[in-house]
Amino acid sequence: MVTATTADAQQQRRRTPAATPASAPRFAAGTVQGIDVQGNQRIEADTIRSYMLLQPGDAFEEDRLDRSLRTLFATGLFRDVQVTRQGERILVRVDENPIVSRVAFEGNSKINDDALRNEVQVRARSVFTPGLAQADRQRILEVYARRGRLAATVEPKIIQLDQNRVDVVYEINEGPIALVSRLNFVGNRNFSDSRLKEIVATREAAFYRPFSTVDTYEPERLNFDRELLRRFYLRQGYADVEVTGATAELAPDRSGFFITYTINEGRRYRVSRVEVTSALRNITADQLRGEAALSRGDTYDGDAVERSTQAIADRANQLGAPFVDVTPRINRNEGDGTAEIVFEVKEGQRAFVERIDITGNVRTQDRVIRREFRLAEGDAFNAAQLRRSRQRVRDLGYFSDVTVSTTPGSAPDRVVVNANVAERATGEVSIGGGFSTDAGALLDLGLRERNLVGTGLDARVNGVLAQRRSQLDLSVTDPSFLDRNLALGGDVFYVTRNLRDYSGYQERRYGFAVRAGWEYNEYLRQSVSYTLANRNIFDVNTDASRYIQEQAGTTLLSQVGQTIIYDRRDSRLDPRDGYFIRLGTDVAGLGGDVNYVRARLDGAYFIPFERLLGDPDYVLAISASVGRLEPFGSRDERIVDRFFLGGENLRGFRVAGVGPRDRDTGDALGGRTIWTQTTEFRFPLGLPQELGITGRAFVDVGSLSGSSSSAPARGSLPAVTVVGDEGSPRVGTGLGISWRSPFGLINLDFAQAVVKEKYDRTQFFRFGFGTRF
Repeated sequence: MVTATTADAQQQRRRTPAATPASAPRFAAGTVQGIDVQGNQRIEADTIRSYMLLQPGDAFEEDRLDRSLRTLFATGLFRDVQVTRQGERILVRVDENPIVSRVAFEGNSKINDDALRNEVQVRARSVFTPGLAQADRQRILEVYARRGRLAATVEPKIIQLDQNRVDVVYEINEGPIALVSRLNFVGNRNFSDSRLKEIVATREAAFYRPFSTVDTYEPERLNFDRELLRRFYLRQGYADVEVTGATAELAPDRSGFFITYTINEGRRYRVSRVEVTSALRNITADQLRGEAALSRGDTYDGDAVERSTQAIADRANQLGAPFVDVTPRINRNEGDGTAEIVFEVKEGQRAFVERIDITGNVRTQDRVIRREFRLAEGDAFNAAQLRRSRQRVRDLGYFSDVTVSTTPGSAPDRVVVNANVAERATGEVSIGGGFSTDAGALLDLGLRERNLVGTGLDARVNGVLAQRRSQLDLSVTDPSFLDRNLALGGDVFYVTRNLRDYSGYQERRYGFAVRAGWEYNEYLRQSVSYTLANRNIFDVNTDASRYIQEQAGTTLLSQVGQTIIYDRRDSRLDPRDGYFIRLGTDVAGLGGDVNYVRARLDGAYFIPFERLLGDPDYVLAISASVGRLEPFGSRDERIVDRFFLGGENLRGFRVAGVGPRDRDTGDALGGRTIWTQTTEFRFPLGLPQELGITGRAFVDVGSLSGSSSSAPARGSLPAVTVVGDEGSPRVGTGLGISWRSPFGLINLDFAQAVVKEKYDRTQFFRFGFGTRF
């Protein structure tokens, strides 16, 4: 290991001033006539002379000579310096520090070279000093300590090369990782340790966390845990809570950590009064009071106070007050455990958006980001619109991080909005596989670019090969055509479906679709489409229903459709609160071989039970759907255009297991009228949250009717007698498990058909699995 020699020690050893009698002054009188430099290889002599505080023409002074020596050492360019007086001249002998030829790391596998190289100060082609190497050693150890590897060792090795060059190699022994062995809580009287362990981000080491780092000790995470605990207690009504400490103690064998959180819970408060006062012109408190998320008798909730503050400000903006300041005043009465909450609404400081600066986007064009902002330059500044703008930019999916902040503008009433983004890869090559009850074993191949050449275009090629369904799609979508509120796209598709187990035939369809969509506001959007598709019913079973045999062959579908949706869900992917209503209509008959109008109305309402049960995974979802197919003209609809019930939309029954069917062959014939209703309660199973396993209890109700497929015998063809066309409700109920595994989403459903007809086809177990990587 290289050891550093201090400049002071080297000075005492190397500087040898001219000897003088003890009674004489330190330097005999004289003037510096010149400075001679020896030993320099890379550094110019004039550069070395420039560091000297004594210059030709100056009188000799020992103090200034000492300071010159120190200055030369301080440059870091030399490992040794000697300064002597030679008559009327000064001689400076230097030994230059070597130049780094290469920096390398050996023995590291958990942290790659690039990450370590960003931490060290020694760089290729820089000047090497032992002090820098030791400082880098300490930095590398700190990097490993942050990742729980406190037993790591680092040794900098210096390899001497010719021409005063060196290679610097950091030999690393990463050592075992020190995981969190135990989480302790002190001072918690109202919540158990097990409950609080679910709140903090740090987890205890366990065998089922092989791919997780939440059980690794990270000092920075402890502060985050303290804030999570504080916010949890505030949501539960403990307005005086203090998380006074979060300490980590290393086990004697250095194998793990014991982490202890110290909590002062304080008293739990209930709301005694909620009031809103308004000092805004033309806006009364009554117009804003309904935005408060708390009322008398509720348990105090810090998050609800924050949500109410934002909601009141947003409502005031909508009522015509662009500059609003909402201040919640919390008056706590510790004696009786009550809290009064007064939201004071007054006019805020006037501010306008001077400009919007966007940084960090190397590939994505500015306009793609700017068009997501709900604020424009010159608009009145609105915090709610700024938050919404940040969320819309994040929702693009092009960036790993989005930060939006404000800075003062050129005048007191001007602000500059700064948006900083960190781009991430938007291209995807996916290979997936899985199994589902409906499609059987499947293979999924896809190629997608969600931000084509930085323009925001979404281009996709996807293929699915399954036992009972295969599909190929080519799709291109511009989410903001000509930078307007208009999404424009097109699809080319080829689909085959094997329905021989359900209705005795196979189906093939191919064609294209063009579509356009727009937003009326943040919650209401609509899309229209045109589809031209060739459909072929083939490979019909010889014993299939006469109705299906007569439909064998090819038809051309020319269809115009529209969908309008009002969406107030908190998330489209994993909703826990809010609702949506959607209406879709299709009209076929503008050319083609079929004429019909088909409409479908569906919606869902999500009720969170987080405040009541203390866990966000408790959610009640209530959904319903109704559809109607009505042919017109002289042509009947085809079986491929009808509704089918069972399987995913009515658990407890097989796919197409409910509704009209041929009494003799048992083939499902589909129907014109369908309705379904599902009530599902989602809940945790008491397992560690990071496992991603949740439970479901559900009741599905549905009906399908209107086949119009009855027909008398004709020639050698038998008559078609339809059963199950009376539209009576069917009911299935059961339990399910969902696992967001590292390999994809796995769904297991166990359902019993409790209201059924004797000719229905039931199914107790459904399994679905799929993944992409």
